[in-house]
Amino acid sequence: MDKRRAIVEAALRVFARVGYTQASLDMIATEAGVAKPTIYNHLGSKENLFRHVMTETAARSNAKTLDVLESFPSGADELRGGLEDVAAKLVDCYCDTQSEAVRRLLYAEAVRFPDLFDAVRASGPNQFTEALAGRLARLANAGHLRIEDPVRAANQFIALVYEELPGLSALGTRSLDPGEIEGLVSAGVDTFLRAFGVSG
Repeated sequence: MDKRRAIVEAALRVFARVGYTQASLDMIATEAGVAKPTIYNHLGSKENLFRHVMTETAARSNAKTLDVLESFPSGADELRGGLEDVAAKLVDCYCDTQSEAVRRLLYAEAVRFPDLFDAVRASGPNQFTEALAGRLARLANAGHLRIEDPVRAANQFIALVYEELPGLSALGTRSLDPGEIEGLVSAGVDTFLRAFGVSG
C-alpha cells in the first residue's frame, strides 16, 4: 500500500507538471522511485492511473474538507465567527497543493474525460455542498438564517469565500498573501450574512 500511495502521489506531481498528454509512465516511475512494471501491476495503463489518481486524491481532499464542518456554528451568538472559521478552513483545503492540482487537471482534461469530471465532482465538491446545505438548513430551521434553498445557499457561500482565489492565484500557481485571503473570507461571510441573515 505504501508503494501504491507513492505511485499515486508521484503521478499527480507529474500530471500536474506536464499535463496528461506529455506525462509518461517512465516519468512517473522515476518520480516514484519504482520500476515501470510496478505501476502496471498496481494500477495498469496511463489512463487507468490518471483516473485513479484523480478520484483517490479528490476523495482524500473531500474527507479533509468535510472535517471542516465539525466546527460549524449552531447558534446566533457564534454565527459570524463560526462561519468565518469554517470559510477560512475551507479555503485552506481548496488551496492545498494537491487539491489545486486536481482542479487544474480536471478542467484541462474535461473534454478528454467528461465522465471523470462528473465522477470527481460527485465524490468531492458535490458531497461537501450537500453537507454544508444540511448545516445551513438547520440554522434556518432554528431561525438564525433566512434560507429557502439550502443547496443554492451553500453554493453561494462557497463562491463568496473562494471564487476570487483561483484567478488571483493563477489556478494555484502563485502564492497569495495571507492577509488578502483573510480579507476575502471576511468580506464573503459579510455578504452572505447580509443576504441570508435574519436582520439583513
